[in-house]
Amino acid sequence: MKVIISYPPLSNQSGCPTLGQNRQFQYFKEPTYIYPVVPALAATLLKKAGHEVIWNDCIAQGWDYQAYLRFIRDEKPDLIAFESKTPVIKQHWRIINEIKGLSWKGTIPKIVLFGDHATALPEESLQNSQVDFVLTGGDYDFLLLNLCNNLQLSSDHHLTPDAKLEPGIYYRDNGAIMNTGKFKLEHNLDRLPFIDRELTNWKLYAFNNGNYKRTPGTYIMSGRDCWWGKCSFCSWPTMYPVFRSRSPENVLDEISYLINKYSVKEIMDDTGCFPAGEWMRQFCRGMIELGFNRKVYLDCNMRFGALTPEDFALMKKANFRLLLFGLESANQATLDRINKNLKVERIIEDCKTATKAGLFPHITIMFGYPWEDYQQAKKTLDLGKYLLRKGYAYTMQATVVIPYPGTPLFEECRNSGLLKSLDWDEYDMKNPVMETGLKDEQIMKLVQGMYGVSFQPEFILRKIAGLRDMDDFRYYLRALKKVAGHIFDFKGKRRKLLCSGK
Repeated sequence: MKVIISYPPLSNQSGCPTLGQNRQFQYFKEPTYIYPVVPALAATLLKKAGHEVIWNDCIAQGWDYQAYLRFIRDEKPDLIAFESKTPVIKQHWRIINEIKGLSWKGTIPKIVLFGDHATALPEESLQNSQVDFVLTGGDYDFLLLNLCNNLQLSSDHHLTPDAKLEPGIYYRDNGAIMNTGKFKLEHNLDRLPFIDRELTNWKLYAFNNGNYKRTPGTYIMSGRDCWWGKCSFCSWPTMYPVFRSRSPENVLDEISYLINKYSVKEIMDDTGCFPAGEWMRQFCRGMIELGFNRKVYLDCNMRFGALTPEDFALMKKANFRLLLFGLESANQATLDRINKNLKVERIIEDCKTATKAGLFPHITIMFGYPWEDYQQAKKTLDLGKYLLRKGYAYTMQATVVIPYPGTPLFEECRNSGLLKSLDWDEYDMKNPVMETGLKDEQIMKLVQGMYGVSFQPEFILRKIAGLRDMDDFRYYLRALKKVAGHIFDFKGKRRKLLCSGK
């Protein structure tokens, strides 16, 4: 079969959409292109199985919509697969219907949707668009391969009565919505091939990413997805309710492959939370013994409270650089309510310990919890500013809390009548969608205030004093540009803006 894995152009609201490899969604004025690991693995699996595969990321490539439609018409694919998220699902429905309505000579392509929103509400897309299949769960790379292998058994690429579909696939049968049961996460991740980076145009994502100090950089995932996986606001446990990891040896083999074949200088492991404990220690020792710690920086997501001082020191020796921590709130009642399993005191302690070890903590902070008043929200702002000014946190990301479908937070707000809207277009962080005791403008100013610390003299002087080489200097300049863009990202207004991809 001829398969296109596609990120079609979107009608962008005040910037470029962060769609692939994102647990939250934002439109960024300053584009950041993140390598979508699981879709790239899907493309690799399909190609290895003998299918003809085309990687098509119109957002990163800067294509307009008419160019995209011409491309689809010219290529005449048998199947097109989209990853979607809540704020753009309605746009994807419209695109699907337009593709189906094109003048086709021959077979109309089958269209597949996957992602966290489709997993939470699989029947919704079948009811609101002409999509043919919805893949649920996070192993949609395996499911897409299974589906395509079954579709190619018939000349018209329809399912045969003896099709052997894996659990988690939704489809139509004579107008009725059918499914193969609840998805299962039983695939062995060590049996996955290493991603075909040429096929998936990895250089599109290798440079324009604010996390990288050195380029080219790329993404991998040691596990799927977070070994805690209970935070009530996070959308990815919807797809990954259980955690699995690859072996440390398998991940080290991939890092060797990336260093030797692609000369990669920095690797972001985007597992929801990097495996801790003995797995992490074995991995770090392997990095050191193989000499990879002298060749590549490593970044990862981590939880406060997961590591000892000795672990931080070992990670530094293995050449980890950026550790991304979810701070979320400085209020203990909020941390308990969103099920972070975290004490506020440990946030400060771990930031100091990581920094002392020579690592660079990146903190993520959210504003707009329905139960927090202004003073509680300001307490979070003050803690974030303190950590950044004193150099205990290196960088940060501030966002508005969004209750995505499928999350416990969404259910809590819906049951309590706290949702302002069920129009998914509104779930794009341009305005809060939950009722709070604060005005929307107050929440957005809190987010902007968090980014504003980057322009305070104490923060700037500390950054200048910490410059060690030209890579540091270039990284800091890129970061300032991103920060300025984020301040505009949270102006709270929606306006049409073409994402040029440049």
